[in-house]
Amino acid sequence: MAESKAGKSKTPAIELEVGERTVRISNPDRVYFPARGETKLDLVKYYLSVGDGILRALRERPCMLHRFPEGVSGEKVHQKRLPHGAPPWMETVRVKFPRYNRTADELCVTEVAHVAWAVQMSTVEFHPWNSRRADTEKPDEWRIDLDPMPDCPFDRVRRVAYVVHEVLDELGAVGYPKTSGGSGIHVYVRIKPEHGFSDVRRAALAFAREVERRAPDDVTTTWWRKDRDPKKVFVDFNQNARDHTIAAAYSVRGNSEGTVSTPIRWDEIDDVDPSAFTIETVPARFAELGDLHATIDDDVYTLDTLLEWAERDEREGAEEPPPPDE
Repeated sequence: MAESKAGKSKTPAIELEVGERTVRISNPDRVYFPARGETKLDLVKYYLSVGDGILRALRERPCMLHRFPEGVSGEKVHQKRLPHGAPPWMETVRVKFPRYNRTADELCVTEVAHVAWAVQMSTVEFHPWNSRRADTEKPDEWRIDLDPMPDCPFDRVRRVAYVVHEVLDELGAVGYPKTSGGSGIHVYVRIKPEHGFSDVRRAALAFAREVERRAPDDVTTTWWRKDRDPKKVFVDFNQNARDHTIAAAYSVRGNSEGTVSTPIRWDEIDDVDPSAFTIETVPARFAELGDLHATIDDDVYTLDTLLEWAERDEREGAEEPPPPDE
C-alpha cells in the first residue's frame, strides 16, 4: 500500500508489456483517486482496457498533458512539451505559438504504449488538438461543447443536445456525442481539413447561433462569462480556436472519482448520468459496446454551409467575439 496520497510508494517499479514496448511504471501503488483508492497502476490498466478508443481519439494529434505528480489531490501541471526522459520510441509533433514566438514538441500518440508512458509520467488527462500532424494548421475535427453555466440543470444540457442533433441532421453532418467527464456534453464532427482555425471557429459560432435561435430559453452564445445567464448552456464555439483543447474521448478527468469523458449514443441522452462513468465502470462498458466513436473517420463533413451562415450573420451585423488568444 502507499504511505499516503503524497508519500513515496513502498512497492518497487514494475514493467508492463504494451504491444511491442516495455513500459516501466514507478510508484505503481501511489493513490491517484481517493474516492475509491485507485492507484497509478489502476490508471494505466484503465487506459490499456480502452486502448482502441483512446488511440483513435488521440492518433497523430498534438496533445497537451494534464499531469498530477502526487495524484489528483495534489498539484496539477499543464504540460505542452513532452516530458524529459522519454524513450526513443515516443513520438512528437512540433507546433508554433506565434504570440510568444515559441515552439513546443508535443506528444503525438500513434500507439497505446505512448499513452501508458505518459501515465507513467503522471498524466491523468489527455487534451488533443483538433488537427493532426500532417497539417497542424488545418483542423479535421469540429467540436461542439455544451458547457452548462453554474445554475444550469443537466436536463437543460440534454434538451440542448437534442437541438444540436436536429441541426446536425438538417446539415447532413454526423455528430458523435460524449460526456465531458464533468457536467457537460461534447459532440464531435469530422470535417475535411481544408480550412484554418479561424474559419472553423467562425463555422462553429454560426452553428451555435442557430442552436441559440431554436432554443433561446436554454442557450447562450454570449462571449463574456460575466454577461451570460447562469441558468443557460453556453455553446462554446471557442473550443475550435487554435491551441484550445478539451479532454479526449476516454480521457480520465482529474477528480477524486476518476470520471471519464465517455462516448454515448444519442438514444442514451435521456438517461445518461455522467458521474456513473469512471475508471471503475467504463472498462466493462467498453468491453460490451466497443468504441462508440469507431466510425467517426468515415463520416466527414464539409463546412461550406456553416461558412455561408457565418457570412450571413456577419452581413446582418451580428456581434463578433474578440479573436482568441494564441
